[in-house]
Amino acid sequence: MHPASQSTVTSYTTVAGEHRHEIEIKRSRFITVLRRVETEEAARDLVAGLRKEFHDARHHCSAFVLGPDRDVQRSNDDGEPSGTAGLPMLEALTKRETAPGVTDLSDVAAVVVRYFGGILLGAGGLVRAYSESVSQAVASTRLVPRLRMQLYAVAAEHAQAGRLENELRAAGVTVLGSDYGEAGVDIKVARADEPEVLARFHEQLASLTAGGEPAVPRGTEWVDLA
Repeated sequence: MHPASQSTVTSYTTVAGEHRHEIEIKRSRFITVLRRVETEEAARDLVAGLRKEFHDARHHCSAFVLGPDRDVQRSNDDGEPSGTAGLPMLEALTKRETAPGVTDLSDVAAVVVRYFGGILLGAGGLVRAYSESVSQAVASTRLVPRLRMQLYAVAAEHAQAGRLENELRAAGVTVLGSDYGEAGVDIKVARADEPEVLARFHEQLASLTAGGEPAVPRGTEWVDLA
């Protein structure tokens, strides 16, 4: 898991699990595998696994982007002419818009397995093929927005916990669950780590509890929103 407190951004986008997509260009097969990863080791494990699975393929080119700030970026041409595979794949990830004007895709590894079809594509053709392979794969997978959130525990009496949970949800607060104890209930909630959002949350809570106990901070965490 990425340390949420060390990032300079409050949101980014990643992919859901693993996704595969294949295209054919001049008899060459380009099989793209996308996987959500958070470490270089996990990204390299994907490459190693696909080398075994597609052991008879000529190339297993790769690119990956890691971290909320996208500060780790790597690519590998795996035998293709320098700059014709890994870099176009990396750019297909880093330049992908997840919303109008927003390029924040990260924690994703892409591997393109190529089975050569006997027809040379040339440098320009290879760049287009590898770029398009990854672009189409990203376009056909589910994207997951992630938000850096402040976690809190909201204390409530047993008799009031259900009502307060429902009212918090109705107010747009993310409720992560509740811990029931003998003395009462701790409702676990999360709010976007942004000053105006947090200020509004504390105002809402004071109103819902008629000035009751304030929320107790429980740290910061990256939360998937979908």
